[in-house]
Amino acid sequence: MQNSSSTNKKIFAFSIRKDEEPYVKEWAENHPEVEVEYTNELLTPETAKKAKGADGVVVYQQLDYTADTLQALADQGITKMSLRNVGVDNIDMNKAKELGFEITNVPVYSPNAIAEHAAIQTARILRQTKVLDEKIANGDLRWAPTIGREVRDQTVGVIGTGHIGQVYMQIMEGFGAKVIAYDPFENPELKKQGYYVDSLDDLYAQADVISLHVPATKENFHMINRESIAKMKDNVVIVNCSRGALVDTDAVIEGLDSGKIFGFVMDTYEDEVGIFNEDWRSKEFPDKRLKDLIDRSNVLVTPHTAFYTTHAVRNMVLKAFDNNFKLINGEKADTPVKVG
Repeated sequence: MQNSSSTNKKIFAFSIRKDEEPYVKEWAENHPEVEVEYTNELLTPETAKKAKGADGVVVYQQLDYTADTLQALADQGITKMSLRNVGVDNIDMNKAKELGFEITNVPVYSPNAIAEHAAIQTARILRQTKVLDEKIANGDLRWAPTIGREVRDQTVGVIGTGHIGQVYMQIMEGFGAKVIAYDPFENPELKKQGYYVDSLDDLYAQADVISLHVPATKENFHMINRESIAKMKDNVVIVNCSRGALVDTDAVIEGLDSGKIFGFVMDTYEDEVGIFNEDWRSKEFPDKRLKDLIDRSNVLVTPHTAFYTTHAVRNMVLKAFDNNFKLINGEKADTPVKVG
């Protein structure tokens, strides 16, 4: 929505990647009354001055939004910040509240992107495609012992039935799997259809595949651990395309070593900051534990790319700019974040 109050307004965006640039330009072309500038640099106390003269900023990064970073923006007169992603756990909310920040995020940019990735990787683990690919690349075209499991023969346990979890459930049912779910905040429609089990222990006892679709809260920290893995069925497949902090990586490695865990899908890792989205080809890899997982034939590692589709990236950019546009014009944003 355009109005006269937007005259001479300016939005500055940080850490814009090459794949985001077309959508920044698309938004700017549709809002000629707003000046749009951007950089590929991350927002830090030092780079905040690049936004001088802007009314608001659009951001996305793994780095923390520290008190110093927020103060540097406020020193430029900027307290309206729109994230192009969901997570807000890396923002110093006390400082944000003190400085009077208004913050928005993009909580739903493409549930299908993440659910599709989780489903594809689940099927790949069950059909042992990584093992087959390695054999074929080496000229070994024998079948045995690389025999697969059909998705329709599995009971798939979904923890968290929000937007992403529900799409994953639909895809798994499309394969013919039996789907069960657990969520402390039950969806009435799913409850009516009988998906929910009474407890996580019930889900662990029944599920051949367990997929996580929950946020990284204090309550959920290391919810997959030695104790919970012990309650799972033998040859379980664990899928984490949600948040790295949900999984005790050492406990999963023990389960893989013992054979308790048949396979592990990980798109997120508890120590991923500073490692994912970097090129390590000519350098020493910095994390031996992660390297061990990458090298395993029954582990599929992707570097937090489940979300990374053209559809999702476009939505993240356009929705973040829409939010910031409303903030700088004194309007109510579509997806505000509670500050403090």
